[in-house]
Amino acid sequence: MNNREKLFNLVKRVVVEQKKTFLPSRISIGWPVFDHLEITSALNTLLDLRISQGLKTREFEEKFAEYIGTKYAVAVNSGTSANILAIATLIEAGDMKKGDEVILPATTFSSVASPILQLGLVPVYVDVDPTSWNINPAEIQKAISKKTRAIMVVHTFGNPADMPEIMRIAKKYRLKVIEDSCEAHGSRIGKRMCGSFGDIITFSFYVAHNITTGEGGMVLTNSQKYCDILTSLRQFGRLPIRLVQSKDFIYKDSIIGKYNKQYVFCRLGYNVCMTDIAASLGIEQLKKLDSFNQSRIKNVTSYNSALSKHAKYLRLPTVRQGAFHSFYGYPMVIEKNAPFRREELLQFLESKSIENRPFFAGCLPDQPAFRSAPKRIVGKLPISRWIRDNGFFIGCHPGLSKEQIESVISSFNSFLAKY
Repeated sequence: MNNREKLFNLVKRVVVEQKKTFLPSRISIGWPVFDHLEITSALNTLLDLRISQGLKTREFEEKFAEYIGTKYAVAVNSGTSANILAIATLIEAGDMKKGDEVILPATTFSSVASPILQLGLVPVYVDVDPTSWNINPAEIQKAISKKTRAIMVVHTFGNPADMPEIMRIAKKYRLKVIEDSCEAHGSRIGKRMCGSFGDIITFSFYVAHNITTGEGGMVLTNSQKYCDILTSLRQFGRLPIRLVQSKDFIYKDSIIGKYNKQYVFCRLGYNVCMTDIAASLGIEQLKKLDSFNQSRIKNVTSYNSALSKHAKYLRLPTVRQGAFHSFYGYPMVIEKNAPFRREELLQFLESKSIENRPFFAGCLPDQPAFRSAPKRIVGKLPISRWIRDNGFFIGCHPGLSKEQIESVISSFNSFLAKY
């Protein structure tokens, strides 16, 4: 046994021992679930001195694209960076320009709208469906104008949006679809994965998501043109990686002459690469994604079964027939007739060490940073504002024990018993 194998065996023993003794003090929203395999994979990468973007990143891209069902994947350093690059790619490709409009759900996370504004486009906020809490296709229809160029769909908490209908609308009006799947690892409609419908798709591998690389993200597409732009934008605006890696390493130009392709910059770009260390974690996490999601569904089933008796006051999550919801979190909305306020329930849960969060930004255009920013709002957003005032979510991740799930259920029952 060589020294590296000895090190990996030691790591395995340490991880096993830690799992026996380490118990989180809180029932958390999210938790990084990994074992010695992720750690030894990362150590291997470090020991091979491959720490920046390289072979492991490419391997992760290829395996993730295969899993989702797209031709191309481009790894980046976060889901937010993925959204920035997706929108910047559509602009660079000539499919959008500054001042154009992008339709998106009002109930979502800030990094869905921020890149739209940062890149000079105008967000058009529409209301969400009252049961799925995803963007409402009927509201999309109302929002389309002469300036509309794209629809930004979000699979909220991993609940698949109505992609067949949204793609039908997009085709009818010749709109691009940006499919934000940052919370939807493994979600699907029928046999087709969320993240395989849109023109350009984004994922996040943040620590609380269904699989994690610590920080990290991915942009997927079936377009070679978009892939070339993505690999260029990702790394300083260099020539697309496909061209840089070709056998001929000389770029010929009338002004700079014969120049090494690695140092030719064809557009203004960013520096948002994924490291091979992060990718080595992602490769191992991807192998476990389906089993992770089954654990989430088991926990959700326990919640649904126990909390359905409180349906008079709590709107629980639903899943459309034929869809698979990967449940990044377990969301709920307090009904309008409830005799208690959200703050009362959440403070009680906190007193029981049950971590909770509001339903992302609630209604994004109402948030301080977005109130005075350019925008168009379609309708009065009644569902989004109901969610803003009454929505929240708790954890359902694979790191939760049976005892913790039972503690959550017991706490809800205890609070609601007086009503």
